[in-house]
Amino acid sequence: MRPVELTQDGVTIRVLRRSDEDQWHALRRRNREWLRPWEATLPPGRSEPSLTFTGLVRREKRQWRDNTGYPFVISVGGELVGRVAVAGVRWGAECGASIGYWVDQAHAGRGIVPTAVALATQHGFAAGLHRLEIAVRPENTASLRVAHKLGFVEEGLRRSYLFIDGDWRDHQVFVRTQAMARIGRYWDSGL
Repeated sequence: MRPVELTQDGVTIRVLRRSDEDQWHALRRRNREWLRPWEATLPPGRSEPSLTFTGLVRREKRQWRDNTGYPFVISVGGELVGRVAVAGVRWGAECGASIGYWVDQAHAGRGIVPTAVALATQHGFAAGLHRLEIAVRPENTASLRVAHKLGFVEEGLRRSYLFIDGDWRDHQVFVRTQAMARIGRYWDSGL
């Protein structure tokens, strides 16, 4: 599948480009502590090879080409402000994936993430996925609001689901399928 660029209400999601390197590193550096309680990391004793920025861009392009993931950066007015990804694509009988996201602390609370997640969801369904999940730590009230706002339905709790901030953390799981009715302003607008 070819990477796409989608825009709604001034929010654009697109692939990460080599020309984004300086902006990307500044964004990640600026938000390290902001994301620490929410972002998955490798547990002790696990490691993976260090990845250069160019390697990251290549890996993401390969995910698009192989239909194994659809990673996007979130941009507002040409400035990188976050990330949304349709990840872990599973084809076959399931046709499912997970959606993960984060936004720059300085841009939080502006409706950017719901719009970006709606666009990524739209793309996932257009690519042929049937089911998309969002897993959220129960303490992350802002992310819980995103899932509810977009009509994702709570399915339950996954205990010790991801290693985050030094420990295995529980996550509430929300799901949306193609068959679910389009509701709310994010879906009525054609998303």
